[in-house]
Amino acid sequence: MAGLPRAVGAAMLDVRCARGATAIENLRQSGSSKLLFPRGPGPGKEAVLINTAGGVTNGDRFTFRGRVGAGASLTITTQAAERAYRAPGPDPAIIRTELNIDSDATLLWLPQETILFDQCAVDRRLQVNLASGATALISETLVFGRAAMGETLRRGDFRDRIEIRRGRDLLFLDALHLTGDLQAQLSRSFGAGGAGAMTLLLLAGPKAEAALQPVRAALPDTAGASLIRDDLLIARILAADSFGLRQCLVPLLNQLTDNRLPRPWMI
Repeated sequence: MAGLPRAVGAAMLDVRCARGATAIENLRQSGSSKLLFPRGPGPGKEAVLINTAGGVTNGDRFTFRGRVGAGASLTITTQAAERAYRAPGPDPAIIRTELNIDSDATLLWLPQETILFDQCAVDRRLQVNLASGATALISETLVFGRAAMGETLRRGDFRDRIEIRRGRDLLFLDALHLTGDLQAQLSRSFGAGGAGAMTLLLLAGPKAEAALQPVRAALPDTAGASLIRDDLLIARILAADSFGLRQCLVPLLNQLTDNRLPRPWMI
């Protein structure tokens, strides 16, 4: 596979509060990473992150760094589901995301699903750095093959790490490594119990405690939510497939965003 072209994308976005509204302060984008900014109501800013390569495979590298300045509000989503394709080479696709939220700022990180294909190889990391008084809503969804196409994940390697910090304090760390026969691992009762899709949802900030009971009331039997700190709510949702997961997740995200779920989720 040596010498084949690989997708490389990098994007950086800083926003600030200016005259009661959120404005772009710095923006850089290169390679296969692009950002679009739909116009919407309200003082916040919405950004749509696009991978023009159409997916990731071995040797690809994507990075994104974002900062939400004090008092600003930013929602980030993706144009469509990300696809982790078959990786015939030895090196995994590398995806790195760093999100920084300043005091009294709000970030909604709501990418659409990441679909894992058979023989995929991905190393992905998300780091969220919160200042005092900052709020973040984080949603990350994995789809284990396309059920309608009869796909099964017989071989692959997927590494995922999500880290949430407030100042120097580590609030949350979730590390997932699936390798080998992914379908067999996902079928185990102490794994995913045969689920075809999974979402990790985090709400960090002063509204986390008040959101616990409404979130629990909206969850199916294959999900659970816990308040692991006064300011940190964690929920994990399992479903048979991505369609079933969205039937629960979309109303829940609308509830948590005051019906401001980005339009790409509705297409």
